[in-house]
Amino acid sequence: MPTDVVIRCEHVDRTFETDDGREHAVLQDIELDVRTGEFLVLIGSSGCGKSTLLNIMAGFDKPSSGSVSVLGRPIAGPGPDRAMVFQDYALLPWLDAMHNVEIGLRLQGHPRNERMQTAREVLELVGLGHAMDRPVYKLSGGMQQRVSIARALALKPAVLLMDEPFGALDAFQRGTMHRELQRIWKSTGSSIVFVTHSLEEALVLGTRVVAMSPGHRGMRGEVVLDPEGTRDPLSAAFTELKHELFALVSADTPAASAFLE
Repeated sequence: MPTDVVIRCEHVDRTFETDDGREHAVLQDIELDVRTGEFLVLIGSSGCGKSTLLNIMAGFDKPSSGSVSVLGRPIAGPGPDRAMVFQDYALLPWLDAMHNVEIGLRLQGHPRNERMQTAREVLELVGLGHAMDRPVYKLSGGMQQRVSIARALALKPAVLLMDEPFGALDAFQRGTMHRELQRIWKSTGSSIVFVTHSLEEALVLGTRVVAMSPGHRGMRGEVVLDPEGTRDPLSAAFTELKHELFALVSADTPAASAFLE
């Protein structure tokens, strides 16, 4: 495997059995590399398999056929080289931000002083140094998602996996989190795989956007973006990219206009 590849998916299929005993193919012949330091976005309508693929990368699920590896090693289950950020935060509400962040390190057996130091550092990184002692139930949705991101970063994973992490936020909070995530990604140099159904979110965040479509064999196509380029949703260039991506994801998608948010 090339040294710049973090995760490699080779000929990945995933089928599920329906209630009537038939097999339903969600993923078919997926080939995809996640490269070091890139911000890769998976986009597509519900049922296209983007979250299924992310769960296979995380080790929560297994392909029906094909292989997935991380840093050249077959993925046999969850591991510290991959950290997941969920839409619903998955925090422990009775703990403060600091102890939510350090809990993963505690489960790995790291000493207390090391855990607390790392938790402080990543909370500062995500802009929550002032709130590390606050119970998370008293934090806003955007702040809670930052705690979730900090908890993932504390593990120092090779790749950060994010499953529609801003789906529950309002438009203002989502815009703020886009800017914060871009800042964090550039500060850490992490590889990120990000799942969304929003064309605009994909183009604002990603350096490479891969389109998936229900029932389509392999990936539908991709759009590559300049990491340092301007991401102004009101610009003509952005609108052109949005229509290019829309054409990729909507080829076989009913009610495709839902993508044009």
